[in-house]
Amino acid sequence: MEKAGGMCAACGQTTHVPAAPRRFAALRNRDARPYLFGAALAMMADNIEHVITYWVLWEKFHSPVLSGFQVISHWVPFLFLSVWFGSLADRYDCRRVIQAAQALFALVSVAWGVLFLTGTLQIWHACVLLVLHGIAGALWGPGEQLMLHDFVGDEELPSAVRLNATFRSLGVLFGPAVGSALLLGLGPTWGIFANVAFYLPLTLFLFVTKFTGHSRDGGVPRVRQRVGITDSIRVLRQVRADHTLVSMIILGGLGSFFVGASLQSAMPLFAQDLGSGNAGTAYGILLFANGAGGVLGGLVLEATGWIRPTVLSAVISTGLYGLFTFFFAITPSYPVAVVLLVAGGVANLASMSVGQTVVQLMAPPADRGRVIGVYGMSANGLRFGSGITVGLFGAVVGIHWSLGLSAAALCVGTLLVARYAR
Repeated sequence: MEKAGGMCAACGQTTHVPAAPRRFAALRNRDARPYLFGAALAMMADNIEHVITYWVLWEKFHSPVLSGFQVISHWVPFLFLSVWFGSLADRYDCRRVIQAAQALFALVSVAWGVLFLTGTLQIWHACVLLVLHGIAGALWGPGEQLMLHDFVGDEELPSAVRLNATFRSLGVLFGPAVGSALLLGLGPTWGIFANVAFYLPLTLFLFVTKFTGHSRDGGVPRVRQRVGITDSIRVLRQVRADHTLVSMIILGGLGSFFVGASLQSAMPLFAQDLGSGNAGTAYGILLFANGAGGVLGGLVLEATGWIRPTVLSAVISTGLYGLFTFFFAITPSYPVAVVLLVAGGVANLASMSVGQTVVQLMAPPADRGRVIGVYGMSANGLRFGSGITVGLFGAVVGIHWSLGLSAAALCVGTLLVARYAR
């Protein structure tokens, strides 16, 4: 198989990027396949919780500031804890790390249900639970990527990362539909309790798989020493010396900081401004369109192999994501907004999967979890910024203006990264 290679500044070894991996290679892998389906269900549960809780919080408090805090509190744990959680994934069995994250997700859902049932929900309760939910997601991330690498190896890693992103988009896609069904059929209280069941398949699968996230590392020592800030700083210094990794980390951070997760939390406001008829229906369709773009993009890219994991691919897809988001923010047409959300979802999936693949392939095995943590710190942790640039700023100038200006800033930043990468 023809390969394109480069030199990793962190370890001095040649790295290789597969030029043409098998189509849907990860789905052909009997070990990776159940993980992908279990992760999709867990991500669906994540989004079901968002749909139910965001709707309840908006109906109860009608607070744009709280909408902004939903984004900030969810992603700040990624910013401060991703590298440390990456260290945990490097040192310990990733199966147990992921199971701990799934257990925390489930406990948060149960806590929401108890507060809904007793009618005692207050803003501070919501703030605490949103932060805990974010911690669970940050804990899951590095261990998940190490497990994917362990399942398939270097040759088929692009397929595994892309399909994992696609299955996560399936969770985003079906989460609103299932969440709305639970909300209407069972009500928010019993709907959020029922949501706990969707975390179980992935948790149970991790009891039976033989892979630990480290099986393919070829004797890399895994000394179970205490991990701390000094070890994390060392990895950050190593990453800084590698221009390709820096480009990927900056690109991931730009998309997160300026747009990030703000679209989902702001969707009720866009549904109210753009939708015709029932606001709840308009809200569900917009969320569905956003998820559909990621699924469509992942399936098309996996089937065609059009996009290779390169810096240029990441730059182009990130720039297109910014453009589509800009036009979504300014369009007065609901049908056009739906189309732009689908297109933006395709571009966003391409950008994330390319960046994640390049980072994992270039990371030295002994520090792979921490390097992934650095990327996650940027690509996920900086999403708290979108709570400021879109959410809080939107409370001052309006959500359309804040999202449009943020998307424009993303486009400018992408051009600057392209120049740096050259």
